[in-house]
Amino acid sequence: MKSAARRRQACRRQQGQALVLGMLLAGVAAVALLRYFAVGQVVAAKARQLHGLDAAAYSAALVQARALNMLSYINRAQVGHQVAMAHLVTLGSWASLGGTEARQLGTGNPPAYLIAMLFGADHGAAYLAASSASGMENLAAIHGSLAGAYAAHDRTVHDVLAAVQDEIVASVPQARLAAARAVLGQHYPESSNFDLSISDDNWEGYVRRYGARQILRPFIVEAANMYKFLGPRNHTASNPWVVQARCPWLRHELRRRGATELDASGRWQSLDTQSFHALRSNKWIGCYYREYPMGWGWIPPDRQASAGVPHVDDPPEDFSAQDFWRWVQQATQWDIVFGDANPLANSRAVAGRPSWPGRGLADYIDVGADGSRGEALRFAVRLQHPGPQGLTVVTHSAAATFFARPDPRQDGRHELPSLFHPYWQARLDSSVPSQSGSERRHE
Repeated sequence: MKSAARRRQACRRQQGQALVLGMLLAGVAAVALLRYFAVGQVVAAKARQLHGLDAAAYSAALVQARALNMLSYINRAQVGHQVAMAHLVTLGSWASLGGTEARQLGTGNPPAYLIAMLFGADHGAAYLAASSASGMENLAAIHGSLAGAYAAHDRTVHDVLAAVQDEIVASVPQARLAAARAVLGQHYPESSNFDLSISDDNWEGYVRRYGARQILRPFIVEAANMYKFLGPRNHTASNPWVVQARCPWLRHELRRRGATELDASGRWQSLDTQSFHALRSNKWIGCYYREYPMGWGWIPPDRQASAGVPHVDDPPEDFSAQDFWRWVQQATQWDIVFGDANPLANSRAVAGRPSWPGRGLADYIDVGADGSRGEALRFAVRLQHPGPQGLTVVTHSAAATFFARPDPRQDGRHELPSLFHPYWQARLDSSVPSQSGSERRHE
């Protein structure tokens, strides 16, 4: 009995010791729980910040893509304005041709019935139809509106489009940063101050300005060649019967000549002429062609430009006081036997040329060396933002702007990036690893 009592007393003395251990375990569990809770807060803050930064980086890359696409549309607009200017100078030379042909028709030099008899009723009817263009030879009246429209295109090309391209290129770095900050502002409506920085950026030098003669000029010529109105306007009609026994292989000819060209300085010109070449013969030079100009018109790039065709600067008004062939021998080097031009009509076109001032092709912006090799336009972003538990959460992201056709080329060839097709797109860039971290804030 005494032994049992002693055991009971010993048990009573040991009561409460388990409670101490339990309290210790509860404290450790609470600390662990608080720690895991804090870690969860940091992880959630990191995830939220990384999602927001990815969206901001993508938006900044999208700003770049839109800028490059806008530059592409402007380059294409440059081409469109040049094609329009080519049409205007061609309309100008055609107007002059129609007006001078109406005047020659009115004087009967040559008469319409002769043209119809030698070359057919269609040519005769076409010559008679020139009467509806009477008055168009008045250059001041007809060319005023055309020259004004030409000058307006020239101002748009040089003073508007080129300036807009420069402004776009200069504003892209600031615009993409503003876009990224705007997205972060939507992602963090409770905050307005973001420590955001951009690095590993190859925008500088990715695009550059080129002289128009390097690539733009051939591109414009190719685009103009798609329009038949701007193509060569050359046609020769011959009468069917023998005219001179000395040269039975030669015939009277009706020569229509015309062309629209972009000269070496990047300015348009258009020349249109039509002449009746009557086959003649004499004992001094044998067979030759006597030219009767029917119509002419030339819109030069400037008053001092050379026509680039056989002509003289001051042709006679008529040849009533001298022989045509003798004057040609004395004053020119024309081939009036085997030549195929309208040199006298050319000369009158040159003598009556108007002045349509223009500054030629404007320089344009295209991708530089990096872009021409197919490299994407990349950058990395870093964001520091206050997080839980007094930490500063640091996240990284990266994005790229790249060139990709929506559909493969029909010829199967690979197309390098350029600023003539608006095929620029944006993506997050996995080539720059996305990192995240946290730092204790130092007060």
